Amino acid sequence: MIDRALEHLAAHLNDHFRRNFHVAEDVVVVSNLLELGGAPVVLATGKLVLFLSGVERDTLAHRSAKALQASSNSHVQNAAPVYLNLLVMCAANFSGSHYPEALKFLAGAIAFFQGNVVFDHQNTPGMDSRLERLALNMENLSSQEMHSLWSIHGGRYLPSALFRVRLITLDSNIVHSRDPVISQTETEAMP
Repeated sequence: MIDRALEHLAAHLNDHFRRNFHVAEDVVVVSNLLELGGAPVVLATGKLVLFLSGVERDTLAHRSAKALQASSNSHVQNAAPVYLNLLVMCAANFSGSHYPEALKFLAGAIAFFQGNVVFDHQNTPGMDSRLERLALNMENLSSQEMHSLWSIHGGRYLPSALFRVRLITLDSNIVHSRDPVISQTETEAMP
């Protein structure tokens, strides 16, 4: 589900760039910046890269109720779904003389996400049915937080913006209990 959320955002951002910047190929990719061995990911070179920077559990109280499904003869109690916030980095991975392109595409991404803060099934009908909605907020980072974050991701700063993507729901559909429904009670007359 996390992959679908990032792919959805990348696809819509690529459509935006095709329309507004008249680019023929995808500029936005979902990828790591570095391979496990530390080499740059070739696919991410000269691209605006969306990558997962962190995952948080959303602990709002109104979402913690367990789901009950009723059927004709029993109540099924499923495990409560997990509501997640994804920290998604949008990094412009351009070098040398292409640095102005990095800034142009990063600014374009920020403007696009500022104008499209919610993706749901009404405004994006092709959205994966397992996703309810995606709500984006740009996060502010202090210099220390930014330094720590980029140290985790290889230590090389790129022009970037961090977005919190809210309302990612993971539901295991694991049944914890099935309780019979009592539909009728019998009473006996006392002597």
